[in-house]
Amino acid sequence: MCQQRLRRRDGLVAFFLCVAFVCSALAADEPASAVRLMIDYGDGSQKAFTSLAWKEKMTVFDALKAAEKHPHGIKVTHTGSGAGVFITAIDDLTNEGAAGRNWRYTVNDQPAGVGAGAMELKAGDAIVWRFGK
Repeated sequence: MCQQRLRRRDGLVAFFLCVAFVCSALAADEPASAVRLMIDYGDGSQKAFTSLAWKEKMTVFDALKAAEKHPHGIKVTHTGSGAGVFITAIDDLTNEGAAGRNWRYTVNDQPAGVGAGAMELKAGDAIVWRFGK
């Protein structure tokens, strides 16, 4: 009876060690720190970048530029630079002005209070750019 319990315990320990090993191996395939970026074109089409490498002082604009370099990336048009950068178009959709549809972003479902070049990101943040009113 005692030997049976020891074998069962040893089997459980081996199982949990295998699970821990597999989980750590899977985690090693993903960047240690990343942000997510979703582009919502406002017509039911979306493009997702689920794991853009995050770095210290990264801004929302930096995330757009990283997505632009992706093999299936986007095209970003902007004016200005640094904290004053203003996104005028993503892919073929250009801002339409006060009466029309425009590009706006949120970070972690919170509306932006500053421009894309001034909004710094933390690892794990989720950015969504939406084209709409």
